[in-house]
Amino acid sequence: MTKKIYIAAYHQSPFGKLGAVGVPEIIHRAVTQVCQSIGVEPAVCDVASVAAVCHISLHGQGLLSGLMAEVPGLAGKPMETVENACASGGQAILSVAYKLLLGLGEVGLAVGFEKMRDDQGKADGQAVGQVLSFYTHPEERVGKTFVVPHLFAEVMDVYMKTYGVSEEDLAHVAVMEYQNAQHNPYAHMRGVTPTVADVMKIEGINRYIVEGLPLKTYDCSQISDGYAAMILATEEGLRRLGVPKDACVELAGYAQATDPLRKGVRDVLTPAGAYKAMNTAYAMAGVKPEDVDVAEVHDCFTVMGAIGVEVLGRAKPGEGARYWKEGRAAVGGECAVNTSGGLIAKGHPIGATGIAMVGWCAWELLGKVPPALQVKNAEIAATFNIGGPVCASVCTVLKRAS
Repeated sequence: MTKKIYIAAYHQSPFGKLGAVGVPEIIHRAVTQVCQSIGVEPAVCDVASVAAVCHISLHGQGLLSGLMAEVPGLAGKPMETVENACASGGQAILSVAYKLLLGLGEVGLAVGFEKMRDDQGKADGQAVGQVLSFYTHPEERVGKTFVVPHLFAEVMDVYMKTYGVSEEDLAHVAVMEYQNAQHNPYAHMRGVTPTVADVMKIEGINRYIVEGLPLKTYDCSQISDGYAAMILATEEGLRRLGVPKDACVELAGYAQATDPLRKGVRDVLTPAGAYKAMNTAYAMAGVKPEDVDVAEVHDCFTVMGAIGVEVLGRAKPGEGARYWKEGRAAVGGECAVNTSGGLIAKGHPIGATGIAMVGWCAWELLGKVPPALQVKNAEIAATFNIGGPVCASVCTVLKRAS
């Protein structure tokens, strides 16, 4: 693994509601728009991966790679559909990187998307909840209506009781992310600016999701449509694309690991696989946690925003909520986390999420995000993308290309 891999281009749709557009058209748009962003044709890509989660259950559509091959110039190339629950997008990036390292090409394309709402923009929460329950252990679904929120409500409860953290402490994660989302033109929840008091108040849309457990509506990520696409390249690939290295970001470190699916046989507060993947990515990049200037972590629920900064190594176990509360995760803080608004306010179109996390960090390092969200002189970024109830983990470290 001696070749350096670079992010040559990134493009995404706004997250939220895509309207009356089908899966084939979404894939076509994702591919062509990222290529157009740097003035190349899709045929320049040697390999590709496409990630999604709900395409079969909600749309009756499999073999997404075959739909990608319908884009002019991509037929006959090594491509596959990638599924690793909510870490599918990150896994698609790694799949492309591994192909490039194996010598199957010099330019690769990673696409992720999700269409979770109907053509009028409405979400069937019960249908989506059932689909996402397929990514949990069968034994953990018994007696639960909304399985994934229920499992993370239990994680939140254990986190609070183990470390003496309050619901109000975790509310700061959501509040900061909603504030960031107001400046992100791609964010789902623009125009919504809850305070800590709003997050704590049980009225209107805000309610407890599971009786007897602390998770509330504002603690949850969004049911979002959206797509994201990224072009990765070796140095030879950059020359072919005509993209100068100083316009790119290096994918300097990356790793994935998987903990057991069943919650009872793994430590949900300090998941071994997550820490292993993050530390492996750091070692590959030759950096330490304290070197990271900006990060995107998988805050599907506020408790994961807290655990996420702990996996990053920016806070010790149990101190992640305090990291947010004290402002150290803010744009001008010690390490800016989820400046995009995170999954809670930017949105969570599942297959696109991992790619969007890496893409946003690349934009941060290149100075391409809105001024209010731009971290000054950022040189190193990290991402932590998870799938399932803290089961699959994909981690990356990015550096400004030199």
